[in-house]
Amino acid sequence: MTMGLSVLTVHAAPETGPTEQQLADYIAAGRKAAPVADSGSAGSGSACTSGSGAGSGNGSGDCYGGSGSSSGSSGGYASDTVGFGPPMTSWVAAFGYGLTHPDVAPPGANDWNCKPTAEHPRPVVLVHGTWMNAYNGFAFMGQPIKDAGFCTFTFNYGRSNLVEGGGLGSVLPGVMGTGYIQDSAKQLAVFVDRVLAATGASEVDLVAHSQGGSMSNWYTKFEGGAAKVKNLVTFGATHHGTSLDGIGALGRAINNFGIDVLGFIEIFVGHAGIQQTIGSDFVNKLNEHGDTIAGVDYTVVGTRYDEITNPYDLTFLKAAPGVSVQNITLQDGCEQDVSDHLTMMYSPRALSIALRALDPVGHPNLECTFNPWLLGGGGSL
Repeated sequence: MTMGLSVLTVHAAPETGPTEQQLADYIAAGRKAAPVADSGSAGSGSACTSGSGAGSGNGSGDCYGGSGSSSGSSGGYASDTVGFGPPMTSWVAAFGYGLTHPDVAPPGANDWNCKPTAEHPRPVVLVHGTWMNAYNGFAFMGQPIKDAGFCTFTFNYGRSNLVEGGGLGSVLPGVMGTGYIQDSAKQLAVFVDRVLAATGASEVDLVAHSQGGSMSNWYTKFEGGAAKVKNLVTFGATHHGTSLDGIGALGRAINNFGIDVLGFIEIFVGHAGIQQTIGSDFVNKLNEHGDTIAGVDYTVVGTRYDEITNPYDLTFLKAAPGVSVQNITLQDGCEQDVSDHLTMMYSPRALSIALRALDPVGHPNLECTFNPWLLGGGGSL
């Protein structure tokens, strides 16, 4: 997930949180109660039981719930960008610009005449997170990746309104990535195919933030993406869900005792938000056969100051035999980078990690600069 209220301070060291196993045990303890009765589907698909309640169908009989009684029907769409926004070094400034210019591309992206070179044979697809859009997700990283010699593309996915279950945030024009994640993965599949057709490449690399990472992971596992993706580079991705500072974990436990707390919260945060909590059907299905899939190389970045994906090590992946996974904590070797969930996409160090993953020969070195919590980009507005 991408947006949320933070209570962290810049100078406070992160407290030691519960382990993933402790959270799993805590949540499992609530599963002894009988589930509440099915409430049916809010869409035209079949009713779907999920955890302690019923999730909405997506109009085709697929069960996308996992939070209890899902609010709203399934829906939403993806869209191309129109024009370009300015480069930004601050997440705050970029987010504001993205709200008022929801359809622009970040600088460096979407030159559909770009052709990959022998040095950089794979185009790069940038995938934004929840409550974000293509612009404010990559207003800092887009141009440098393009300047490094890559054909770079991005789009807006998961555009859904309040009626379609996008949550209250979806009433703002620049808030996207709120629809069902499985629907968004299908949208990514279509976009990747377009990029491959336009560039003549056989594979792409994905650089993804937050939900964009777990959604891209779903794409590789269930939408044919494994044959089309070489590198999956994720930042703060919700691969194993999030406790949302404990709110999600507590809500899941209460739900499992038969009280639909998460179904109520879903009205506010939308389908995608609830799907990313620990123990959801989406998270369980995503990892039921292991974290990774053969053919994809993974670079997974987390930050100790992540207030959204937490505990932050939930983002890390366990490699299956023969699969390459690099799990990187942003502060290892660079304590002065105190990026949180949002500003890590405006961190020079995070950018250097992405470039190294995409081209380890051309970009072997990592930067280390102060990157403040909340602002990002060295604090420059």
